[in-house]
Amino acid sequence: MTARVRPLLLLALALLLTACASSPSSTLGELPRTPQASTEQLLQQAATADPEEAALLRLSAADQTYRRGDLVRARSILEQVDLAILPPAQQIFARTLLAELALANDKPDEALAALDHPAFERLMELPVEQQIRSQLARADALEGVGRPLDAARERVFIAPLLEGNQAQDNHEAIWRLVSGIPPEQLAQTQAADADLAGWLALAAAVQGAGTVGEQQRAIDDWVAQHPAHPAARQLPEALIKLRELASQPLDHIALLLPLDGQLAAVAQALRDGFLAAYYQAETSGQQPPRVEIYDSTTIGSLDSFYRQAEADGVQMVIGPLEKELVRQLGERPRLPITTLALNYSDAGQNTPPQLFQFGLAAEDEAREVARRAWADGHRSAIALAARGDWGNRVLEAFQQAWLEQGGTLLAAEPLAEPVELADQIADLLQLRESETRQRGMSSAAAPTRRSDVDFLFLAATPQQAQQVKPTLAFQYAGDLPVYATSHLHAATGNRSQYQDLEGIRFAETPWLLQPTAPLRQRVTQQWPAADGSLGRLYAMGADAYLLATRLPQMLAIPSTEVDGLSGTLLLTPSRRVERHLPWAEFQGGRVVPLPAAF
Repeated sequence: MTARVRPLLLLALALLLTACASSPSSTLGELPRTPQASTEQLLQQAATADPEEAALLRLSAADQTYRRGDLVRARSILEQVDLAILPPAQQIFARTLLAELALANDKPDEALAALDHPAFERLMELPVEQQIRSQLARADALEGVGRPLDAARERVFIAPLLEGNQAQDNHEAIWRLVSGIPPEQLAQTQAADADLAGWLALAAAVQGAGTVGEQQRAIDDWVAQHPAHPAARQLPEALIKLRELASQPLDHIALLLPLDGQLAAVAQALRDGFLAAYYQAETSGQQPPRVEIYDSTTIGSLDSFYRQAEADGVQMVIGPLEKELVRQLGERPRLPITTLALNYSDAGQNTPPQLFQFGLAAEDEAREVARRAWADGHRSAIALAARGDWGNRVLEAFQQAWLEQGGTLLAAEPLAEPVELADQIADLLQLRESETRQRGMSSAAAPTRRSDVDFLFLAATPQQAQQVKPTLAFQYAGDLPVYATSHLHAATGNRSQYQDLEGIRFAETPWLLQPTAPLRQRVTQQWPAADGSLGRLYAMGADAYLLATRLPQMLAIPSTEVDGLSGTLLLTPSRRVERHLPWAEFQGGRVVPLPAAF
C-alpha cells in the first residue's frame, strides 16, 4: 500500500512545485500571437473585444504594419493602446516596437527612452525571439546616441542566442563598434565579461599597430593569446581583408593630374608635395611603390586611361583633380582600379565602392569651427559668409554641425559689401535698438550689443575679414569672439594685415602652423612658395601619398586617424576623407597656435 501511495505523493509534490514556480510568471502576461489575419481584420476584432484581448490584437496589427514598412500607420495603431495598463510581456513588446519605429525615423534618443522601463527586468522570462529583438533594438539605440561601448556590450551579451545570418551580422557589428572606439578610451576601458574584454583587446592591438604588416602581426599575436574567443574562431571580415592586403603590397601607383591648362599650377604643387613625401619614405628606409605620372589633359577619356593603367600594372590611382572628371567617376557603378580622387563629386551622389575622395574641403573647416566653438563653451552664434556657392556650402556645413551639437544659430547672412558692412553688423547685433534705448539716458552711455550672441562664425577672404574685426569694434562689439575658416589667412606674415584680424581664431593646416616640420623644411628650400598659402596644396599632395599607403587600414578600421600635414585624416562611411584641423589665433600681428580644446 505504501509503495503505491509514494508515486502519488511525488506526483502531487511535483505539481505543487510546478504551480509555485509558475505563479510569479502569471503576472507576466502573454505576448501578441503571430497574426493569421490582415491588419484590418485584427483592428475590427479589437473594436469588439474586451480590453485585454483588444490590446493584444492592436499590438499584433501595429507589428504587422511595421514589418510591411508603413511606419506612420504602425505608430498610429500603437497609440491606440494604453501602455500603462499592459502586463510586463506586452509592455516589453510594445516598447520594443516603439523603439524600432523611433530608430527607423533616426531618433535613437526616443528609442532609448522607450526601452527604459521596469518591465524589461523580466525580459529573460520571455521567449528567446523577443529577448533578441529587444536587445538588438537597445544596441542600435545606444550606437545611435554615440555609446559604442554600451552597444557592443549588448551585442556581446546576446551573441550566444543568435544563429545564421543574424549571428554573422551581429559579429561584424561588434567589431565595427569596438574598432570605432578612440584609442585613448580603449586604454582606459575594462570589461568584466571575458568576450567583451577580448574584443576590446583586439581593437587596441590593431589600432596600436602602424603598417598593414604590423597590424597583421598584432592580429596573429592576439589570436594566439585568445584561441577560444569568437573573433579568433572567425575573424571579422575587415580583418580578413587586412590579412589579404598584407599579402598583396601596393607596388604601383598612377598619379593622374592636369599638367597643362588652368589647373596646372595647382597640380604642380600637389605633384611636388606627393613626390616629396615619396622620397622622404624612401630615405627613411621604406620601399615605396613605383609612381607613374599621367596627364589628365591628354588621356582622351577615363575609359582609355583605365585600360592603359591596367595594362601598365597600376594598383591604385591618385587623381583626377578636375571636378567634372570626379563627377564622371562618381556616376559609374564600379571602377577597375581603386582610385583616390583629389576633389569631390556632387554631395549626396552614390559613388562606386572603389572611389575615395580627398581635398581641402571648406566644409570640413566649417564643421571644425562648430566643434571648437562648442568645446570652448559657446552655445549661440551668428554667421557671415562670402556671397556665392562657396559661401553657401560653408554656411550650410557649419549650420548643420552646429545645430546637431545642440547650438543655436540666431542669424546667418551673406557678407555685405564694405560700404554696407557696418549697417549689417549693427542689424545682426541689434545695436540700433540699443541706440534708441540710449537716447533717453546720459549722452555718455555707449550703445550695447545684444547679450544672447556668444560668437561670430566668419567664412571670408583675407580682404573681407580685414573689414569685419574693425567694424565690430566700431559697432561696440569688439569683445565678440570670432571663429573662422583658414581662408582669411593669407599666410604672408604681413604683421600690419594680421593686426586687422587681431583676436580671430581660425582652423589651419598643420603645414602652415608647423614651420619646423622636416618635410616642410625640405620642400620650402626647393620651392619657397610652399611657405605661403600654396603650402596647403603641398600638404595635400604629401597627404595623398600617405593616404595611398593607409587607405586599406582606414577602410578596415573605421576609427583609424592619420596624422597628416593637411590635418588629421579620417575616412567617412561614404569614403570621403575628412580633415580635423589644429587652431591658431592672430595675436599682436602674429599667428599663434592654440592648444587643442578636445
